[in-house]
Parts: sequence; C-alpha cells; structure tokens
Amino acid sequence: MPIQVNGMLLDLKYKVISRRIGLTEKRLNNKNIISYPVRSFITYGTKQQTKMNLESPKVSLEKSPQEVFDFLSDVKNFEQLMPDNISKFEVLGDDKFLFALKGMPEIVLKKKESNAPNKIVLGAAGGKLDFSLTGDIQETGTNQSDVKLTFEGDFNPMMAMMIKGPISKFIETLVKNMTKAV
Repeated sequence: MPIQVNGMLLDLKYKVISRRIGLTEKRLNNKNIISYPVRSFITYGTKQQTKMNLESPKVSLEKSPQEVFDFLSDVKNFEQLMPDNISKFEVLGDDKFLFALKGMPEIVLKKKESNAPNKIVLGAAGGKLDFSLTGDIQETGTNQSDVKLTFEGDFNPMMAMMIKGPISKFIETLVKNMTKAV
C-alpha cells in the first residue's frame, strides 16, 4: 500500500511512485490520487548574502605602531583582550588560536595577512562562517598610535541580524582592553 511523505507517493519499499506537481488529479494503479502544490522555503544554488562591515571606535595608545603591531602579531596576547565572558581560549599554533564565549560556538582565528607596522588581518580558519578581523594601526605622534578593528563577513540576512549586536560588542571590548593590555 502506498504512503505519502513530503509530497511524494511511496510504496512500502520507499520507491518513488508519484510526486506532487500541482492541483491536478493523477491516476496510478487504477486509483485517483490528488496532488497538491508544495512550497519550498529552502533555495538551492546562489544564496542571498549580506555583506557585514562593523568598525570599533578608535582607541589611542601610548605605544608606537611597531609595539602595537608586535603585540597583536603574537596570538597568545589575544587572551588578554578577550571579554570577561570567555569560556575557552587555546593557542593552536604560532598564527592560530581558538576561543569560545559563553553561549556561543568555538571560533578559530588565523593570521591571514600582516603589513608591519600598520595592519594585521585575522580570518576564520575553517568552519561555516567566512569573516575577517582587521586591525588598523596609525601613528599619531612619538610613541603614540590609534587602533581600530574592522569586522567583515558575508552572512545570510537572518544570521547577520542575529550576530550584529554581539559582534559589535565583542570588537568594542577587544579595543577597550587594548588600552590596559598593550
């Protein structure tokens, strides 16, 4: 006896017999079968992505750009910059570390690019999300520099809406903690 699952008529061996195509009547094994339209909310192929760019406020540090760059180049130092609600921090190599905030999944960041002493770029190392965290360092005087962090990523609109607030707060905390740690 056929059963109907997800818009398809299946026999007991789960072999597809018929598929719902529209509001039509079909005849199968001398039985009238009415099929209904099926709407899909999952789209395959190209996905709509939202480009997210978030910037932290600039902070002024009483260090030269080279000192700030050296500090940010050593991934072990990021533990000092993390917010209080960090649940895990682990250095995975000279250029890679893993961290997790309470209630959030683990994220692995890897050093992707560095342009001493003005720029360092960390990016997602694997995982489902593709993003980068860029540190821009500008000299403002003798042994003084300004630092700004920029978060960039491509996310679907729902994900972008959900993570915008927490990511903004996260990068703001990182630069605020630089004033104490560097």
